[in-house]
Amino acid sequence: MPPLKHKENNQQDLFRQRLDNIINMKHELVLLAGMIDWAGLDTHYGQFFCENGRPGIPSRMMIGLHILKHIFALSDEEVCARWVENPYFQLFCGEAFFQHKFPIERSSMTHWRKRVGDESLTALLQESLVVGLKTKALKPQDLTKISVDTTVQEKAVTFPTDAKLHYKAIERLGELAKAKGINLRQSYVRVAKQTLIMVQRYRHAKQMKRAKKAMRKLHTYLGRLMRDVERKAPQMSQGLLEAFLKARQIYNQKTQEKNKLLSWHAPEVECISKGKAHKPYEFGCKVSVITTVKPSKAGHFVLQSKALHGNPYDGHTLKEAIDQYIQDMGVKPQRIYVDKGYRGHDPSLKLNVFKSGQKRLAPQIKKEMKRRTVIEAVIGHLKNDGHLGRNYLKGRLGDKINAIFSAIGHNFRLLLKWFRNLLFFIFYMLFERPFLSPGLTSFNLITKMAF
Repeated sequence: MPPLKHKENNQQDLFRQRLDNIINMKHELVLLAGMIDWAGLDTHYGQFFCENGRPGIPSRMMIGLHILKHIFALSDEEVCARWVENPYFQLFCGEAFFQHKFPIERSSMTHWRKRVGDESLTALLQESLVVGLKTKALKPQDLTKISVDTTVQEKAVTFPTDAKLHYKAIERLGELAKAKGINLRQSYVRVAKQTLIMVQRYRHAKQMKRAKKAMRKLHTYLGRLMRDVERKAPQMSQGLLEAFLKARQIYNQKTQEKNKLLSWHAPEVECISKGKAHKPYEFGCKVSVITTVKPSKAGHFVLQSKALHGNPYDGHTLKEAIDQYIQDMGVKPQRIYVDKGYRGHDPSLKLNVFKSGQKRLAPQIKKEMKRRTVIEAVIGHLKNDGHLGRNYLKGRLGDKINAIFSAIGHNFRLLLKWFRNLLFFIFYMLFERPFLSPGLTSFNLITKMAF
């Protein structure tokens, strides 16, 4: 069934303490909770639940936990642990009384992310911009001048080498074969581990001939194990078959092959060369990021963040990114600022796209071009203050979800900083939330206010 609707509880309880009696009601998290359109979000995410069965967990609880997780760069376990001891977290998630026990299972956050998917999270990103418009932290005209760039969202994987991949294949395939009751001639785990150590030592000592000889041993061990499993289990189960196919891909792939399997537990990982001196290669997926060019009162908001698989060329991603931006925001950008990596973009955007280093520009455009590089600093905040720098979510869906949640967390961090600002506090106290006119919902506010 759809999640239960959140109801305001104004009653007192003799044995429990109300949160609004023990916390500062002018705290930034309390103000942010009052600005978000929880009813609209509940209606939007309620469509992912069927009509029958047990009622789902309230949407405000799940959305609030994910917002708090990405604002403060916490894991699922950490945000659940801090929720129990932090009354501001509990009020943000819709509780009226202080709770001494976490009301749901931690795994419910994972199930909720899989249920709603990545496309529906655009509504949450829109809500962060809507709150910025309502509180005057963001101006509507800021949405018409944007900066676009790509970065790499690294996956939580070890640095892939052929030796480590061969050893991992031997270890995992042997474990699954034993679990299925297959009596192997030899598991090769002990000798493979010794050989892996010797490969690493030889390469460190620049003894490449010996390293290659030890690597051939690992290759032989994996081939023997695969043939032994194939002989004794001609009809493999689903899990064993997947492991066998991964092992065979590792066994057959060449060193310079383009589409290599780089991680056993994350086969979607891609090797992306960025040309950095300190890190020539990064392992994960590309992410397209769109930010505002002109700084607002709170800072530079992220307007779009989307994971791109297949390691596409930057110029080929611009048209799709702009079309998605127009569809989500209802605003057509007047000026788009990019770097030289976007040379060769779609010709239909030629009049609106300005590349760094471009000559014969109007003074106003030249002035705004100097602000284009601020997107690099925003990407740095997404990685250092959020989860974009290291993605722990599983699969390609996890890549897409983590990319958009990182943008959501960044926007809400800016709003919390804006709420701590003395100017906003005075404005809030004098006018007491005059920002949203009657009958105007959050989901059409961007379109109504934009040019």
